[in-house]
Amino acid sequence: MSAKQIAAMVQQPVSTVYRHLASLKKWGLLQEHMNSGTFEPGPTGVQLAWGFDQNSNLISQSREEIISLVQRSGESVGLLVPINGQMVCIAMEESDQPLRCSFTKGRAHPLLKGASAKSLLAFMPRKLQQKLVADQLVDKPEEAAVLEAQLDEIRRRGYCISESEVDLGVWGVSVPIMTSNGRLEGTITLMAPALRVGNREQELVRMTVEAAQRICNRF
Repeated sequence: MSAKQIAAMVQQPVSTVYRHLASLKKWGLLQEHMNSGTFEPGPTGVQLAWGFDQNSNLISQSREEIISLVQRSGESVGLLVPINGQMVCIAMEESDQPLRCSFTKGRAHPLLKGASAKSLLAFMPRKLQQKLVADQLVDKPEEAAVLEAQLDEIRRRGYCISESEVDLGVWGVSVPIMTSNGRLEGTITLMAPALRVGNREQELVRMTVEAAQRICNRF
């Protein structure tokens, strides 16, 4: 992004933005593109990402179960968390089988469609859930009512299944990771091409639910 674009987004003078950009460049959090003059993430971001991977309690407590689930199911599994009204994939373990999916480590997605988003929404505090639904479906009361009914059913079942809501032809099951006192930590999502799921759906659901429960037992 350019400094002018950033200034417009944060509603600050360009001169003020440049002062902040200079500090961020000094610490390697940003770098200026050689030809275009736009700004992009800097090399310090790699260090931060490595530190997060090594020290995140959620990742460390989930890693073994996620790897095991991938090996037993033969499908890919992601770990996602809610942040600032979105969800971010913080870990992804790919299977050996091909899967075209938009979920990649570090990428943010709206909290609206798909098993991952709905499993997170369903187990958020009620007021926050209602605010996020209202913000995302403003002026669409009928869609909001349908989504809220779906979230009630997901809370009852304890997991969410979706197909082709985010990526065409991709089936997913997502199970929330909750602490012993009921705090939502994130969700694990098993993803597979719908054509490959076939009559394995209940088996994949069971395996994912059991893996999530074992992760929950560690908190």
